[in-house]
Amino acid sequence: MNSQISFVLDGRLEAVDFRDASGPTPTTTVLNYLRSLPTHKGVKEGCAEGDCGACTIVLGELNNGEIRYKAVDSCLLFLPMIHGKQLVTVEDLKSGKGELHPVQQTMVETGGSQCGYCTPGIVMSMFSLYKNKNHPSRAEVDDALTGNLCRCTGYRPIVEAAAQSCVHHGKDHLSNLESQTSNLLKSIPKEPIQIQTQQQQYFRPVSLVNTLRLKHDHPDALVLCGATDLALRVTKRHELLNKIIDLSAIEELRAISEDAHSMRIGAGACLSDVMSKAQNHFPAFHEMLSVFGSQQIRNLATLGGNLGTASPIGDTLPVLMAYNTRVVLESIGKKREVPMDDFITGYRQTARKPDELITGIIIPKMTDGAVVKAYKVSKRKDLDIATVSAGFRLELAGGKRIENIKIAYGGMAERTKRAAGTEEFFIGKNWDRETVEEAVLQIDKEFTPISDARSGAEFRTVAARNLLLKFWSETVNNHA
Repeated sequence: MNSQISFVLDGRLEAVDFRDASGPTPTTTVLNYLRSLPTHKGVKEGCAEGDCGACTIVLGELNNGEIRYKAVDSCLLFLPMIHGKQLVTVEDLKSGKGELHPVQQTMVETGGSQCGYCTPGIVMSMFSLYKNKNHPSRAEVDDALTGNLCRCTGYRPIVEAAAQSCVHHGKDHLSNLESQTSNLLKSIPKEPIQIQTQQQQYFRPVSLVNTLRLKHDHPDALVLCGATDLALRVTKRHELLNKIIDLSAIEELRAISEDAHSMRIGAGACLSDVMSKAQNHFPAFHEMLSVFGSQQIRNLATLGGNLGTASPIGDTLPVLMAYNTRVVLESIGKKREVPMDDFITGYRQTARKPDELITGIIIPKMTDGAVVKAYKVSKRKDLDIATVSAGFRLELAGGKRIENIKIAYGGMAERTKRAAGTEEFFIGKNWDRETVEEAVLQIDKEFTPISDARSGAEFRTVAARNLLLKFWSETVNNHA
C-alpha cells in the first residue's frame, strides 16, 4: 500500500507521506498545503470555492512527452490529485537572476495591480495563457481572466498586460528547465495510491478495472471526478470525508474519441478538453461550456462529475438531453447505456446503481435538418449558477411541420426535466409564432418552480416561456 504522493515543486521532487499524523490529511487542499510552507505564501485564499481566483496555481502534466500547463484553483484540489504533476506557483516565475517573468513585468508596466491580494492569482492565469497561446485574441484573454476577481484596478490594464506579454511563444526561463522537469515527472511511478488514516480512506487507482473492483468493494465511497463540487464539502461545510475513490489518474476515463456517428467522451475528461472537441459537431454544447464556471474550473471539472451530482440546475444536462446523449455505466463485467432522458430520476438522484461508475457519455452526431440550441439565464454571464437553463431540439418535415421536438429545462423542478406535455402539443403543428405562443402557456401547467436566493418562481416561469420564444425566433429563419 503506497500512502505517499510525489510531485515536482521548485524544480525538485517533493513527497508527502500521509502516515505522518502531524502532517496533512488526504483532503487537505493544495492551497492550505502551500500556505503551510514558509516560501509559498503568494497563493491566497479568498472565497475557498473556486470563484475569486486568488488561489490560482498552474499544474504541469506530461502529455505526449511535453509538459502541458493548466491554471486551476488550488482551493478545489486535494493533495493526492497532484501526484505525478508539476506544481507551479507565483514564486517560481522569477528567474534565478531575479528577473521578473514577462507577465509580471507587463503587470508592473501597465499598472495592473493595486492592493496586490488578487495579483498572484491573476499572474498565474496569465502565465498559463502565456504558455498556451501566442498573440492571444481579446476573447482568449478575457476567457483566461474570467476566473480572477479584481476589485481595485479594473481589468483594462490587466488585459493589456496579458496581450502585451504573450508574444514569446511560451518561451521563458522555465522552458530551459522543462527537460529536467520532464525527467523528474517520469521518475514518479504511475502506481495506485491507497491512503489509510485513523479517520479516512483515500483510493487513487490507475486502471478502470481496479476502480470498478474498488467501487464494488466500497459502494459507500464518494467518487471524486474533478472535485469542483465535492471539495466544497470540505472548504465550506468543513466535513470530514471518510472514504473517497479518486478517478483523476485513470487515463481510460480521460479519452475523447469520435467516429462517423458519434463522439464518446470519457467521464474523467476535463471540460476544457471537451469544449475544444465539441466545437465543430456540437456547437450548442460548446456554447454552454463556454459559460460554465471559469477556465480554472473547466480545467478541473469533468462531465462524469457534473452528471453524477445530478444538480437540478446543472448547466450541461438540458443540452445533453437535447442531443439525445447516452450515459455509459459500468460495473464489474457489465456495461450499459442509459438515455440521458432516463438518467436523472429525482432530486440529485440518478439511474446509477451503487456498484456502478459513470465511465463516459456518447453524443450522436446530428441528423440532417435537426437544430439544437441551449440557453442559460443567470445574474451574470460568467461564473454564475443558472437561474433557468434550457436545451431545445427541433426537427421539421417539409421545412414547416413539427415532426419532433425536445424541450428540457433546468432550474424549473427538483431535477432537469423535459416538458413532455408541451412537446406533445407541438407535434404535427406548424413551427410558427402563433403555435409557439400557444405552447408557452403549456409550460405553466408542467412546472412549479420555487423561489430562492437566485430568483422568484414567477421569474423562472416567464424566463422559461421566453427561452422557447427565443428558440423559435432564432430557428424560424433557418427553415423559412
